[in-house]
Amino acid sequence: MEPVTVTARSRFRLVLVVALFVVVQETVAVKLRIAGFHPELMLLVPIAAGMVTGPREGAIAGFLAGIAIDLLLPTPFGLTALVGCLTGVAVGRATGSLTREVRWVPMLVALAASAGAVMLYAVLGAVLGQEQFLRVNLAGLVLVVALVNAVLAPAAQRVVRWALGPGGETRLASGSAW
Repeated sequence: MEPVTVTARSRFRLVLVVALFVVVQETVAVKLRIAGFHPELMLLVPIAAGMVTGPREGAIAGFLAGIAIDLLLPTPFGLTALVGCLTGVAVGRATGSLTREVRWVPMLVALAASAGAVMLYAVLGAVLGQEQFLRVNLAGLVLVVALVNAVLAPAAQRVVRWALGPGGETRLASGSAW
């Protein structure tokens, strides 16, 4: 695989993608209720970035998306950014050798990563004094978020691939400067 370089243009595009996801999350997703829970579309940014570019850029995309949504949430500031960062790294590392030709792979990765991220968010929130995070129907929340994100993963992957530049399925060079 030929590595590609992260450019100022791709960084700007990533900011645009994060802004788009924030707008869709806060205008559409929060009103869409499935079994009493709403989707968490912001998790798709680090998941897609990790799959498309690797752990480093997945972490950066997760941190950026997390900070953007943390500005609007009444939860401990930085919690979503931390979860997004860890999710991007985990997905980037786990999918490094996976084949991209199989259409359902991004859906399966998004399903597992979303489930793990929601559980991590609940546990870290409880550790930070937000016990109500563990009092919700966590299984229902995990199921709704994971299934919705699995369905939307291919589209999110295309948007993030556009943002992070040419190279489609190739990974970014490990020495790329952000």
